[in-house]
Amino acid sequence: MAAYVYPEYEVVRDRTKCINCRVCERQCSHGVHAYLADAKTMTEDSSKCVNCHRCVCMCPTHALKIVKSDDTYKLNANWTCRTVNEIYRQADTGGVLLSSMGNPAEYPIYWDKMLINASQVTNPPIDPLREPMETELWLGARKVSIERDEKGRLRDTLPVQLKLDLPIMFSAMSYGSISYNAHESLARAAAELGIYYNTGEGGLHRDFYKYGANTIVQVASGRFGVFREYLETAAAIEIKMGQGAKPGIGGHLPGAKITADVAETRMIPEGTDAISPAPHHDIYSIEDLRQLVWSLKEATDYKKPVFVKIAAVHNIAAIASGIARSGADVIAIDGFRGGTGAAPTRIRDNVGIPVELALAQVDQRLREEGIRDNVSIVVGGSVRSSSDLLKAVALGADACYIGTAALLALGCHLCRSCHDGKCNWGIATQRPDLVKRLDPEIGYKRLVNLVTAWKHELEEMMGGMGINSVEALRGNRLMLRGIGLTDRELKILGIKCAGESM
Repeated sequence: MAAYVYPEYEVVRDRTKCINCRVCERQCSHGVHAYLADAKTMTEDSSKCVNCHRCVCMCPTHALKIVKSDDTYKLNANWTCRTVNEIYRQADTGGVLLSSMGNPAEYPIYWDKMLINASQVTNPPIDPLREPMETELWLGARKVSIERDEKGRLRDTLPVQLKLDLPIMFSAMSYGSISYNAHESLARAAAELGIYYNTGEGGLHRDFYKYGANTIVQVASGRFGVFREYLETAAAIEIKMGQGAKPGIGGHLPGAKITADVAETRMIPEGTDAISPAPHHDIYSIEDLRQLVWSLKEATDYKKPVFVKIAAVHNIAAIASGIARSGADVIAIDGFRGGTGAAPTRIRDNVGIPVELALAQVDQRLREEGIRDNVSIVVGGSVRSSSDLLKAVALGADACYIGTAALLALGCHLCRSCHDGKCNWGIATQRPDLVKRLDPEIGYKRLVNLVTAWKHELEEMMGGMGINSVEALRGNRLMLRGIGLTDRELKILGIKCAGESM
């Protein structure tokens, strides 16, 4: 901690409730709490607190709480406390500021500025308790040419697709950035729910090959853990070109997280930093991307759909148009609020655009060019609830990735300190003593509960709209209305203002 920076949080201990059991000391990996034997009392160093709430949750007498410090500098609208503290930190360390778990800045959240239509009278609602609701869907190219054999029978020309029981998948989180137990929880939940989880760019641990039928493996610029068996084990392959939290740059997993297991999975030396370059050094055009797409298809006997993941940036519609013509089966779009284990703060806060705007523009562009059926669209980047999910599908998405929401279900408290490797909840860490705090048996059940709850809510909302299938909802923007949006924003989203009729 820089000498000039006052602690961001303060640990408040109620001495009348504290019994000196030292649970807080044992539970805190950051060394905030300590027992003073001479004084027979507990003490705390607030400068080390990241507000993970582990001590608060585990205290048997509820003697602790964490509060935001009210210490402030002389008020200045330009030189805010945050800006000043960041300068102090960089002056102290000489390093790039790192942040975890997405962009917390007060940018507009367009999900919250869209309202959903409801059916009444002439188009009555549907009761999901008494009538069937279809939440299953298929990801992949839909464009099929009509061909017949010499006897006039129709040939099956349907491209390979992925079947999902509902339009949700667990987004890419690499082994190394999150723990073994977190990966096991995600993999088991995906298998039980009939959906998929993404390995991220860290390869696939041998123990999880058995979940291959519900696994999407990633090929990123560093090619960590990529070999033929890895590709063949998966249900689909994703080429990572960009990431919403840090568009235009590569990844960095510190050597402290590269344990023996992680090193073997990633195929790199133990204890060395895993640095993935910003570009794929074999991709400098759509033509180059097309070559990799078809190389991966050929390497897997044309049995695996290929995703291409890109960050939401200003010219994303044009980029997506090229990807749709490259042979890729799915375009995955990651918005600037997407989380990650470590991103440069300046890039996280200033690069990219909201996924809602990116999705609307990509869907519209592909429709205008007559190639929407060439690919499916998957979006991620702070999909927080079933209503966000529904709005994304209505804007044109086939399905959504969820990452932060899944980690919250596992116990994450959004302290945004993943990069230090000391996650007190056993998620973003490789320390064995911390990893074991996340029980995968409990973790996967909590994930199943979360997604199941979202499924029920999705069915209820669709029923209220008079829609009985996800396919009928996809791209149905007439079901959305904007509130508190400018005319320009409404035009980009392709929706009308609240109060406007059909």
